[in-house]
Amino acid sequence: MGANKEKIINRLEHHLRMTSRQLIKMGTEEEAIHYLIESFKSELYCDFVGVILADVDEFVPKAWGGNANEFSHVFPMEIEKCSPLILEQSLHSKETNKQEDCLLMAKLKETGVKTWFTVPLTDDVHRFGYCIIGFFTYVPLLEMDKIFDEFGKDVAIAISLARRKDQQLRKIEGIEWISRNLSINQSLKENINEFTTQAGLGTNAQSACIYLFNEKENCFDLQVPIFGIKDFDEKIIVDHKNTFKEYFPFIEKSGGHQITIPIIVDLKTIGVLQVGNKNGNLLFSEDDVNTLKLLSDHIAILLKNALLYNLEKDNRKRLQILLDYQQALVKETVVTDDFHGVTKMLAELYCGSVILLDRFFHPISYKIEESELGDIGKLREVLENERIRTGTFKILEQGGPPFLISPINGVNALLGYLAICINNGDLDEFDQLTVELSRNICSIQFIKQKLVLDADKQAKDTLMSKLLVKNIEDDQSILQYANLFQWDIFKPHRVANLSIDLAESEVAGLNLFEQTVKKSIVWDYINEGITLKSKKILMATLSEHYLFIVPIEDEKNRKQFWADFYKRVRKAVSKSMIKCEVYLGIGSKVENMNEYFNSYEQSLQVLNVVKSRFKSKGYSLFEEIGSYTILHDLNSSVVTTFIKSQLGILLDFTDKKNVDLLQTLSTYLQNNGNAKGTSDELFIHRSSLLYRLEKIESLLEIDLNDSETRFNLMMAIKLYDLNRQIF
Repeated sequence: MGANKEKIINRLEHHLRMTSRQLIKMGTEEEAIHYLIESFKSELYCDFVGVILADVDEFVPKAWGGNANEFSHVFPMEIEKCSPLILEQSLHSKETNKQEDCLLMAKLKETGVKTWFTVPLTDDVHRFGYCIIGFFTYVPLLEMDKIFDEFGKDVAIAISLARRKDQQLRKIEGIEWISRNLSINQSLKENINEFTTQAGLGTNAQSACIYLFNEKENCFDLQVPIFGIKDFDEKIIVDHKNTFKEYFPFIEKSGGHQITIPIIVDLKTIGVLQVGNKNGNLLFSEDDVNTLKLLSDHIAILLKNALLYNLEKDNRKRLQILLDYQQALVKETVVTDDFHGVTKMLAELYCGSVILLDRFFHPISYKIEESELGDIGKLREVLENERIRTGTFKILEQGGPPFLISPINGVNALLGYLAICINNGDLDEFDQLTVELSRNICSIQFIKQKLVLDADKQAKDTLMSKLLVKNIEDDQSILQYANLFQWDIFKPHRVANLSIDLAESEVAGLNLFEQTVKKSIVWDYINEGITLKSKKILMATLSEHYLFIVPIEDEKNRKQFWADFYKRVRKAVSKSMIKCEVYLGIGSKVENMNEYFNSYEQSLQVLNVVKSRFKSKGYSLFEEIGSYTILHDLNSSVVTTFIKSQLGILLDFTDKKNVDLLQTLSTYLQNNGNAKGTSDELFIHRSSLLYRLEKIESLLEIDLNDSETRFNLMMAIKLYDLNRQIF
């Protein structure tokens, strides 16, 4: 009997050894387990064989062989309720009394299994589960615990190798499937359908879906189509919670009824891949996690490529639209002289309001909703206050839609501003290119108009040079120019002469040309301010003189008209932000063409008087300067001789000593010889005044108490005021 038992043990040991060798050769876990079951059935003639695997906290049957219907329904079984020895050593039915608290042994007894033994499937790293062999009749068991333990280790190694092979195979199949089925040329919906199907089938799940993050609404949106049963939320709102696990508790986690894998592009989570409810009520394993990770990596790559591809297509399309608009805009600048066609096209291009302003912030042309017309006034007010400089962009909120303000520059000159309504307030590189193109088109139209205006200015200057001469030689040419400007030269007018005197802080370090440029800027502001009120006033320059030719018909109240006119001039000057003083000399009324020169001469002389006598007022008419009107017509050579004889020595002394004795004398005479009034007006002490008066009497060898002497000196001073340009 002993020899027979030993023979049986040797035969079983040999069989188990051969089985181990065959198991290692198996390609998949399913093949290895199937071979194991068939091997036990054929050698042991048992009623059933089962392979039970540990999955998280439960024992789950992997495969059955034989007649296990009476017993298989007891699974899955909680691991905690079973003996821990099951995963450590071989057990058999003789030890049932030792493990009364083991749920497995209790269930075996309940189902009528008379004889059984288990083999742990464990190696040094993994505890996969166990193999159970059962008989519904009593069968004598051989003492082969150690042999079965070693065999279990071999089986565990075979399962581990098979799983690795299976994982590698899945990766290869996944890559092949991805390369075969996915393309950036497919729609997002088609690709999502492929991904969710592969995710569901690859993990044996009942459902699979993809969520993509919606930054605007701060939520994850469910993408359609989904795979299998629809048991996912349409939206997952992201609120105050900071951790990803609070929204997706099974993030990269096996052992549950769901798995969530993040889809990451450039270190940013753009969505998640999620599967749920494994078929057979099983739990998802670590292999499922790895499978989904592989799939998620390819989803991320595809989405990134698709995003770049679609962005490139969109940019190409936008560029083509922009080029079409550029051609149309250039054509518009050639065909028309105004800005209305340009602003209309720009409004279509931006799908919003567009306002074009000149450099003084006046709207030239606009395409805007009627409800937003009030924004033009607000926009100009803000621009006036902020004085946006060349080369800057700024978004201004005006209680309505924001406007992007962009300066339009010509050749070393600011021409105007382009205001574009930007609803989202953000501009990408393409939008900035569009803005730059718009600025260039507007600049072309501005320059075109500027060339016309420069030609207009040159024509006016030519007209003035022909008209404001003592003897007119070319009447017909003057009439032609007057007709060009729609100016009725035969109606009564006045010639007014303006002087622009820059403050010392403005001229510091500037040459004459740079000073002239600043004066030209001031003149442009004045030009804009005056013509805005009246189109009948002709404005021009002659040499370094700034001229107005004003129709008399506007002088319903002469004093009030010129007071208002001078006020408008000063207001326009203040807008230029250049510190200066302006003085205005106004000539007498002109009745015919030959009288313009005389009015021009009068305006120059009145200007001299204003700058020396009426600075506080700032302007005067020829009719208002009293005795100066009589002195105006005196022979210039006689006047010069008289001034030199009366004041020559005093003028020379003032130039050499830098002491203005002429001003002292003029003030003294205007105060009728009153020393106190004179010293108060000059802000000097009485003794200083007396010293100066003595010096004047000494230099001129006169007596200031003599009435005839005073008359001559007053006459000479008035003539000097009229003819300062000579001296």
